[in-house]
Amino acid sequence: MKKKYNDTIMYFNVITIFPEMFNAIINYGIIGQAIKKKIININFLNPRNFSKNKYKSVDDRPYGGGPGMLMSFEPLYLAIQEAKSRLKNATVIYLSPQGKKLEQNNITELIKKKKIIFICGRYEGIDQRIIANQVDEEWSIGSYILTGGELAAMVMIDSISRLIPGVIKKKSIEEDSFSNNLLDYPSYTRPEIIKNMSVPKILLSGNHDQIRIWRLKKSLGTTWIKRPDLLKKKN
Repeated sequence: MKKKYNDTIMYFNVITIFPEMFNAIINYGIIGQAIKKKIININFLNPRNFSKNKYKSVDDRPYGGGPGMLMSFEPLYLAIQEAKSRLKNATVIYLSPQGKKLEQNNITELIKKKKIIFICGRYEGIDQRIIANQVDEEWSIGSYILTGGELAAMVMIDSISRLIPGVIKKKSIEEDSFSNNLLDYPSYTRPEIIKNMSVPKILLSGNHDQIRIWRLKKSLGTTWIKRPDLLKKKN
C-alpha cells in the first residue's frame, strides 16, 4: 500500500547507528511538541539492520591504508535505499566537514524541500562512492570535527523545525539573532535589581517605541563588536 504524505508536514529520515542519541530532541522541547502536533515527522534507519554479517558490523578498513575505519558501503547503501523508498523525491544530505557551511539564510531554503534524509557518518567517514552517487547535498555546521554526524543532524533538524509555521510563535522567529543579520539585544527578567545590578531604566518605562529603538541600537552595537561580518551582509 502506497504511503500518503501530507504537504503540511516536514519529514526527516535519519540514517544513524546511534538512533538513541536523538531521544535528546524528539522527546523534549519544541521538537517533541512539534512531533506530537504532527507538524514534523522523524524516523530512523540503522545501517546495522542492513548488515549481512553475523556481527552486524558496519565498518571496514580503507583501501590504501591509513588510520581508522570507514563505514561499510553495503549496509549504508541499503539503508539509504530504504529511506528513499519511504520518502520519495527526498533530498539526501550528508553531514560532513567538507560540506557547505550552514547559515541562517540556508535554513529557509531547506524548509522548502519538505522531505530530507540525513546521513550521519561515523569513524573516519563514508565510502566516496556513496557521496558521489547517493548524496544530493553536503552540509557542515562549522569548521571543527565531531565524532559523528548525529549532533550535526540534530542541529539542522532543530534549526529547520523552529521556522516551520506552528512550531513556535512567528514574532519570536522575527526577533531571533541572525534573522536580520544582527545579533540579539540584551535581555533581562525579574527581579529588577540583582546583586546591585539594575535593569536598564528604559525597559521599565513602558514606552515601546523608545524600547524598540534602544534594542535596535544595542543589537547594532553588539553585532559591531562581536560579529562585524554580519553587518557587511546588510549592505
